[in-house]
Amino acid sequence: MIDYFSINSLLITHFGLLGAGLTNIPWLSLSILFPIICAFVVPFIPDKGKGKEVRWFALVVALITFLITVGAYINGFNINDENVQLKESVNWLPNLGLTWSVGADGISMPLILLTSFITALAVLAAWPVSYKPKLFFFLILAMDGGQIAVFAVQDMLLFFLAWELELLPVYLLLAIWGGKKRQYAATKFIIYTAGSSIFILLASLAMGFYGSGAPNFNFEYLAQQDFSQNFQILCYTGLLIAFGVKLPIVPLHTWLPDAHGEATAPVHMLLAGILLKMGGYALLRFNAQLLPLAHVQFAPLLIVLGAVNIIYAAFTSFAQRNLKRKIAYSSISHMGFVLIGIGSFSALGTSGAMLQMVSHGLIGASLFFLVGATYDRTKTLKLDEMGGVGQKMRIMFALWTACSLASLALPGMSGFVSELMVFTGFVTDEVYTLPFRITMASLAAVGVILTPIYLLSMLREIFFGKENPTLVEERKLIDAEPREIYIIGCLLLPIIGIGLYPRLITESYLASINNLVDRNLNAVKQNIKSIEFVSDNNNVLKAPPISP
Repeated sequence: MIDYFSINSLLITHFGLLGAGLTNIPWLSLSILFPIICAFVVPFIPDKGKGKEVRWFALVVALITFLITVGAYINGFNINDENVQLKESVNWLPNLGLTWSVGADGISMPLILLTSFITALAVLAAWPVSYKPKLFFFLILAMDGGQIAVFAVQDMLLFFLAWELELLPVYLLLAIWGGKKRQYAATKFIIYTAGSSIFILLASLAMGFYGSGAPNFNFEYLAQQDFSQNFQILCYTGLLIAFGVKLPIVPLHTWLPDAHGEATAPVHMLLAGILLKMGGYALLRFNAQLLPLAHVQFAPLLIVLGAVNIIYAAFTSFAQRNLKRKIAYSSISHMGFVLIGIGSFSALGTSGAMLQMVSHGLIGASLFFLVGATYDRTKTLKLDEMGGVGQKMRIMFALWTACSLASLALPGMSGFVSELMVFTGFVTDEVYTLPFRITMASLAAVGVILTPIYLLSMLREIFFGKENPTLVEERKLIDAEPREIYIIGCLLLPIIGIGLYPRLITESYLASINNLVDRNLNAVKQNIKSIEFVSDNNNVLKAPPISP
């Protein structure tokens, strides 16, 4: 007779041990080092010159990296834990206080998953690349590991090194495979981003060497430090400039339209899907979390800058006649909601900022991929030269329509949920005065109204109207290929899924966001008490009233 109870117990024990073994795997270090090590294998891959073998190798590596990050989320990440998890630490340069320290919490884990997912699709999008394919995919894989490291490292100096690591691949991808003005765009990118990175290094050294003890750059240690308010304000200012360039914040944004204007489709996807999110993540991690007293002072400025981003970029996008630059300014406008969410002191608003980063990462990657696919067929980015191509490319028109509706925050799409959360969270945030909330929300609403206007007018100009006979005669307007449909389908699936059921993603970072907001609210209370103390002291210094 079969003892089902014994078999069941055996299975539970077996899989329990298996699960315990999986939790001991250094998931994050593996997700960082695996693509970087494989990148150095690329030059040694036998290739006949067309890059077929290299493409397949890069795709397999990118997919394995994505599976590793998924494994980290499933086997080692607890959504109810507000603290850093999946910790891995190795003393690297102990005399300098520098350690290989990685970990993930609710703020970083969704962005790690987003990075590996977008990179895998970017490799598939780069399938037609035939010019120097080994170098191209070497840079893509190195960039994959570097970007995951930015979100995973728990040491400020290590963060700076990871931040710098991903700059070089982007520069080379722009300078070698870009358009006619690629050298200008690449140079402008490296000047803006590398130049601003100096502030990260200076702030890291200042915070690590603060006090009389041994230098320590670990995030948890720095979060417990009692930095003076003036010191926090000084560090916050430098970091805001550095991260504001990457976000980007107006007027530090001018590199982005130029970079997007010259980049190829896979580089577009990495820039829009991942690179911009590094700035938003860093503002949450450092400015809001490590420097709460300064964040209280700067939060209203973030709100104002967010509203400026939304309005200015929306109007500028509306006026653009170049397709790439139109979508680039649209990205800048959408990142304004991230600033407003970070500047709010409500869990709903800050959670909306996180969701907006994930949502725009997916939507931005899809739109820029379609821009590249459309350019491959029409060989023009000027809206005036397009017109009527929808009659020849009906599937492409359908893909463009779906992604544009997602970008204009149609209900049922992820963008609608994220922007609604930011608006609701900020409007109900009682830390700010009612007139300020009404004014800023009204200004942001202008940008929201403009978004569907310029996106739908863009669709009309590209796909409707009278056909351009020159374009139709000279170009083969082939409809979307299965590879392109698959890429957009992979991006639309989470966009619609999050739009219909936001808890798919919001629950993963809710605990960490609540902890961050509580920390900032305590800083607000502390700031109010200090103001009251100063006010009382001033009253003491005043002359007492003269009695009659």
